[in-house]
Amino acid sequence: MPDHPERPSRIALIGTGLIGGSIALALRARDPNLPIIGTDRDPAQSALAVDRGALSEAASSAAEAVRDADLVLLAVPTAAMDETVRSIAPHLAPGALVTDVASVKGPIATLAREALPESVVFVGGHPMAGSERGGMAHADPLLFENAVYVLTPAGGAPPDPRAVWLAEGVGARPVVMAPDRHDAVVAAVSHLPQLAAVALVENASGVGVDALALAAGGFRDMTRIASSPFGMWGGILSANRDAVLGALDAYAGRLVALREAVAAGSLGAVHQSFEAAAETRGAIPSQSKGFLAPLAEVTLWAEDRVGFLAMVTGALAEAGVNISDLELIRVREGTGGAFRLGFRDGETADRAVALLRDLGLRAERR
Repeated sequence: MPDHPERPSRIALIGTGLIGGSIALALRARDPNLPIIGTDRDPAQSALAVDRGALSEAASSAAEAVRDADLVLLAVPTAAMDETVRSIAPHLAPGALVTDVASVKGPIATLAREALPESVVFVGGHPMAGSERGGMAHADPLLFENAVYVLTPAGGAPPDPRAVWLAEGVGARPVVMAPDRHDAVVAAVSHLPQLAAVALVENASGVGVDALALAAGGFRDMTRIASSPFGMWGGILSANRDAVLGALDAYAGRLVALREAVAAGSLGAVHQSFEAAAETRGAIPSQSKGFLAPLAEVTLWAEDRVGFLAMVTGALAEAGVNISDLELIRVREGTGGAFRLGFRDGETADRAVALLRDLGLRAERR
């Protein structure tokens, strides 16, 4: 990577949150001498980025960061994009590539045409991975490994090679789409599922508190993203409103069709829907990440004794196996219970299972 022909001589990073910080960490993990100068509205975030090695230095402003940069990465919330783009436009070096990480591409492409000078190149970008937790403190250099990184060059042109370098440099797989096509697709596979998960949890809550006691693994799997903070979603749903409304209307129509089939006793039609859905879902790549990467889960049956959990977490930590999520899913006094352990990927989960079984414990992949 250090001698790659498309390697920028200087990168400017505007926004050092989870996505921007993770990109910088990934790039500098492969090329520790890569100059990345960054800034954030919260100086503590950019200072932390320097401390963690994501930035080679912090700038006092976005204008200062972009001077002489040949690649500018905008990693600010969608709602802050207009102000950010207009503030840096007069300070961009001729020939610089400007790209972003926003979840909505059409409005950003329009903004770039209106506000950026003709002397620079703009290619929209959307790395399709994330986490429930934000901020530089949770940035991860492996966040984009094997993720899809959508590039949306204007006018159907091929993407600038520096944009491809960026996507591949963080371990992702670049996919080229038109901005409007991207927005329609993510409305269907990312934004709609988020709203559906929220609605499902609200619906279960409306049935009564006792309904939650019966909400088993399938319901939890379907609704995990309902825990996502609203902070980023407000801007996304506003910017991609038309595509989201279209996806909601299509989904509502399918629910109505299923309702009518159930009401009429037409289980053959419902059967066909099940089969079609299973076939389509089977075509989803199982080894790629989406907007919110799924966790590989392990069930660990626990003994009712002091220090059990500390022993387990200590043994996994000593072996270099990181637990991404942990939850007590059931307990019986005097006989122990079970924990759900979440890991980054299946390989890590399988390693954890092997380690736990070596300790004489019962552990199984979910």
